[in-house]
Order: sequence, then C-alpha cells, then structure tokens
Amino acid sequence: MADREPLESVRLDVWLDVSCLFRTRSEAQRACKAGRVDVNGQAARPHRAIRPGDEIAITRTFGRQTVVVRGLADRSLPKAQARELYEDRTPKPSPDEIALRRAERIYRAAQAAAGRPDKRQRREARRLKWQ
Repeated sequence: MADREPLESVRLDVWLDVSCLFRTRSEAQRACKAGRVDVNGQAARPHRAIRPGDEIAITRTFGRQTVVVRGLADRSLPKAQARELYEDRTPKPSPDEIALRRAERIYRAAQAAAGRPDKRQRREARRLKWQ
C-alpha cells in the first residue's frame, strides 16, 4: 500500500466523525447546520476546511466542549488514535454539575419507565384539573 501524503485541511464534518466527537458524519452535519459548532469563534458549516491549530467549540446538552485540532485524518481510525487528533480543553465539571446531571438522568429514566398514562389516569388528572 502506498503512503499517503499528509493532509493540509479536512472538511469539518468528516473530521468530527473521524475524531469520534460525533457518532456519524450526518450527526456532525446536523450539529453544524443547527449552529452548535463554532470554529475559531465563528459558526461553521459542515463543508468548512479545518487545519491543525483551529479551536472547535461544540454546544452539548450540559455546556460546551472545546477542543483544539492537533492532527488531521479523513478516514476512520481506532479510537485511541482518533483521540490523538485533538486536545480537549473543556473544563472538568464541578461536583454540583455532576450531581445535577445525575439527578436529570434519574428523572428522565423515571419518566421513560412511567410511560404514557392510561385512560383511568388521564380521567383522574382531568378531574383534578377542573376542581
């Protein structure tokens, strides 16, 4: 197999997928189009070319994740190598934030387990609402 030349730039959505910051390229594209990905402080579209040294900020459910591009790749890599493509500069969550996330996760699990109310529960809720 011939050695490949080093890359000068890569599409943002491809790099986000290869670096394992998003599960799929289409998920990375949706995040970019929704304005949840910034490159060097500016909103970025999926086709934007990134280079080593660029700072990428991704808006997540519980805050922003900030990474600095250290290497480029346009094909899938093992996760250990993919993590070497960036330096994560996201501050560690405080104990309060960890507790809040845990409580939110428990609440969501309880809501999912409860499911949709049955007919009797809906009637009871309606009766209580109008009293």
